[in-house]
Amino acid sequence: MSFTGGIDLGGTKIQTAIVDEAGEVAGQSRRPTPTSGGPAGVADEMAAALREAADAAGLETGALEGIGVGSPGRVDDAAGTVTGAKNLPDWGGSFDLRTALEGACGAPVSLGNDVQVATDGEFALGAGRPYRSLLGVFWGTGVGGGIVLDGKPWIGRDAAGEIGHVVVKLDGAPCPCGRKGCMEAYAGRWAMELRARRDVERGEKTVLFKIMEERGRTRLTSGVWSRALDRGDEMAERLIERAVRALGAGIASSINLLDVEAVIIGGGLGLRLGEPYVERIREAMMPHLFADANPPAVALASLGDLGGAIGASLLVGSATTAGR
Repeated sequence: MSFTGGIDLGGTKIQTAIVDEAGEVAGQSRRPTPTSGGPAGVADEMAAALREAADAAGLETGALEGIGVGSPGRVDDAAGTVTGAKNLPDWGGSFDLRTALEGACGAPVSLGNDVQVATDGEFALGAGRPYRSLLGVFWGTGVGGGIVLDGKPWIGRDAAGEIGHVVVKLDGAPCPCGRKGCMEAYAGRWAMELRARRDVERGEKTVLFKIMEERGRTRLTSGVWSRALDRGDEMAERLIERAVRALGAGIASSINLLDVEAVIIGGGLGLRLGEPYVERIREAMMPHLFADANPPAVALASLGDLGGAIGASLLVGSATTAGR
């Protein structure tokens, strides 16, 4: 039996998986994404996390058929580079990620966009299996999107799927991308944290940062937001509701254009808040849908935290037919 490796590189975590020919996970590991050390330091952590997953599967990384990587930023698989991954430390320029990982792991490396490969994983092996077209929406540090049309990934000229930058309010809130009014400016966890910090400076009360300290975190993670909601924190409830409204408007506008069969909700916040919030997003979409008598299915991503790593492993090719 052959095995492939998958690496999901995110702003807060590196998730890895070893996947067999049937799409089953034989080993996994998770490490925090470094906050310093630049691209080389991040690559070192990626390799270390993959070695841990391979150890759990009883393998050496050099024995893998290949390694797939889902990365933020501008990914050039032909060149093996990732450029402008702004949510990673000092990664504004271009870095030869393929050479770094192949040298550390001893297996060929394929690169793809992090959210698109997670969408592909859900399409092949997860909640998207019943459909031929879908939109993946991954709600976490930012809001990422992936598109499958007629059974094939759609990346356009290299930038399709950037649903976080669908404008939901003209001249609206500033987005981390430098523009205004993007969905991510209202629903991305990083933008929500900036808003929470500003509101605290203005005198508003919240338990968000108390929970963050209790949990030993330096950021408002998905778990922190979830615990604040459980405690009935008014600021958390208000900012999450604001995010849901933005998600509803942005997703509905995308559906009005693409008319896909299904929307799959994933990402750190999406998975943590779960089915109740998937339903709230669906309800927030309805007033904005043109074909509201025939809305798309809206489902929670079923591969969980491993979805990105499993989807990345499909880049290698050995498991691409597992779900089809």
